[in-house]
Amino acid sequence: MIFSTFVVLNEILMSTAKKQYKRITVKSLVDMKANKEKISMLTAYDFTMARILDNAGIDVILVGDSASNVMAGHETTLPITLDQMIYHASSVVRGIDRCLVVVDLPFGSYQSDPKEALRSAIRIMKESRAHSIKLEGGKEVKESIKRILNAGIPVMGHLGLTPQSIYKFGTYTVRAKEEEEAEKLMEDALMLERLGCFAIVLEKVPADLARKVAESVSVPVIGIGAGNGVDGQVLVTHDMVGMTHEFNPRFLRRYLDLYHDMTNAFTSYISDVKSGDFPNENEQY
Repeated sequence: MIFSTFVVLNEILMSTAKKQYKRITVKSLVDMKANKEKISMLTAYDFTMARILDNAGIDVILVGDSASNVMAGHETTLPITLDQMIYHASSVVRGIDRCLVVVDLPFGSYQSDPKEALRSAIRIMKESRAHSIKLEGGKEVKESIKRILNAGIPVMGHLGLTPQSIYKFGTYTVRAKEEEEAEKLMEDALMLERLGCFAIVLEKVPADLARKVAESVSVPVIGIGAGNGVDGQVLVTHDMVGMTHEFNPRFLRRYLDLYHDMTNAFTSYISDVKSGDFPNENEQY
């Protein structure tokens, strides 16, 4: 009786224990979904932030084309170039030891020509040494996805609100609220899975729809503004630590208020320099 109880308890512990990953790969993410372990994903664009995120235990770093907004100050993600994405991705890769690095293909580098899409993806993989790429869209970019996958490059899909198409949408409001668009999103998700994408990002779609998509595909679905029924979550790091303060969507949880804290630190430094208090005797040679 004691032995059988021990076996049952051991099985329970084994089933609830999370696997420890020395390195996160695309297969690791699929395993996490199978084991019902949520996937954590944040953005980074430089060595220092990547080092902090990797040491904290993040599963995936996205080198997002959101660098166009938070690093360069552009209104949209459209202006950032392939060369700039490679620069940011290279900086991130040098800062990590464990997590998976995914890099956005920027606007104009894959939409119109599958051969150009493959060339762009190869440049990112070779020059930055990242692990995978992400691109936006469904059947419209099917041939580009196939071409990249056939070259052995892992692809993460992105459906729902696709910021590179903002001028087509005209707004950043929730997508796929209407039945026709919701059906297309589901069809595109199933297509991305069939093609061989290792994961799908769903941005700003109704939570019920996102849950249905996650339940319908075997690959991980990572949400941003897509509710809690998906397999993981992603946020822009600068938003969630409060370095930006103008952007306040419903889905954003701020874990810090660095805009306020950093402003106070900078004003204190300026005051200390002006008054001659910095550096003091212990801060000079």
